[in-house]
Amino acid sequence: MTQLEAAKKEKITEKMRSVAKAEGVSPESIRAAVANGTVVIPSNINRAIPRYCAIGKGLKTKVNANIGSSTGRDDIELEIKKLEAAIDAGADTVMDLSTGDNLKKIRALILEKSSVPVGTVPIYEMAVEKLSKGADISDISKDDILSCLERQATEGVDFFTVHCGVTREALKKLQEEKRILDVVSRGGALIARWIAKRGEENPFYEYYDEILDIARGYDITLSLGDGMRPGCIEDATDRAQITELITLGELAKRARKKVSRQ
Repeated sequence: MTQLEAAKKEKITEKMRSVAKAEGVSPESIRAAVANGTVVIPSNINRAIPRYCAIGKGLKTKVNANIGSSTGRDDIELEIKKLEAAIDAGADTVMDLSTGDNLKKIRALILEKSSVPVGTVPIYEMAVEKLSKGADISDISKDDILSCLERQATEGVDFFTVHCGVTREALKKLQEEKRILDVVSRGGALIARWIAKRGEENPFYEYYDEILDIARGYDITLSLGDGMRPGCIEDATDRAQITELITLGELAKRARKKVSRQ
């Protein structure tokens, strides 16, 4: 049973009690907030950690630290030092955004050593795997997506950022209106390239129900990434961004309805 399902059934879990104590609020207030969708508790069922946290309305501001290797610096020990420094500084969550050759080894060590929730952007691993084999981003398939998500879920990743809102319609608005800085989100740019090369709909949008099934199976929190976010004030709240935001709102509702129907 996920934290959301428990909350909807008016059950207060140990994780809810733990985060309530850290926040200085009642466990019931946390349960009610999780149930109505204003608070989440990232917590994969396959990994126990000492410091869970609640993120959302009416709670303390949370700090997420982004770490990760790149093709220019692929050092496992360095990433662990970054992790330790982030946690020592008080980070509430950590995201592994590695894109180097040792991506899987680094993630495994971060998951092993992190005392706080860990998140990833799965499209990064998929892109690295294709490019390392001389293939193109557009060669990423439905099976690639679902198997990568399932694998990371099994490993214990607590939350995923998935760019489901970068749809063909959003890209059409982007092309019609033009921008100074185009697409500044790395994940958004990868999806945009996939759509442009194949002429098909964003697979993260098209197979959203399957992604929800994986997330529910491991109690993973989904962060619906804003791939159409602006890179400067001049581009802010243009039609591409607003189109994506509307889509993400609809997807959030779909996720909650799917849980409610189970």
